[in-house]
Amino acid sequence: MVHILLAPGFEEAEALVPADLLRRAGIETALTALEEKQVTGSHGITVLADRDVTQVDLTHTEMIILPGGTRGVNYLKAHPAVSSLVQEAADRDIPLAAICAAPTLLGSMGLLKGKKAVCYPGMEDQLVGAQVELGAKVVRDGLVVTAQAAGSSIQFGLALVEYLAGPEKAAEVRHAIHD
Repeated sequence: MVHILLAPGFEEAEALVPADLLRRAGIETALTALEEKQVTGSHGITVLADRDVTQVDLTHTEMIILPGGTRGVNYLKAHPAVSSLVQEAADRDIPLAAICAAPTLLGSMGLLKGKKAVCYPGMEDQLVGAQVELGAKVVRDGLVVTAQAAGSSIQFGLALVEYLAGPEKAAEVRHAIHD
């Protein structure tokens, strides 16, 4: 199971495009709310989550994905369940993925030390200890995948499909969406 954490103010494209591509690849993916199952994103689109964070079972988790959106990421950073969940996932070698402002959460937790990473332009100083890959849209380093912004959502989603299901499946999904 892949969990995409939804906080109020999340960037819709950064959550929903990867969710769509992962599901097209046959990867079980849950939109996971922090509290209320109806979560409104940064552009006023309300999404009904599949489950809430209390239902996350890391023994059956393949990846945790953190979408951006400054307000959403600030909410993620402030929510007590998120840092413990992300830290436990990292401790168990469960892959983490973050896009836009969300890699700054990983940076603030020390999870990017010595890793190549990217984030929303102008926030690079918050990728504590990371080797920032300026100009890159998506970067994978070990168990961490980071991406630049909403415009990178398709590349990010396809990179996640490739990571979890292999290059052939990513190519199949890429062809299906005519990317």
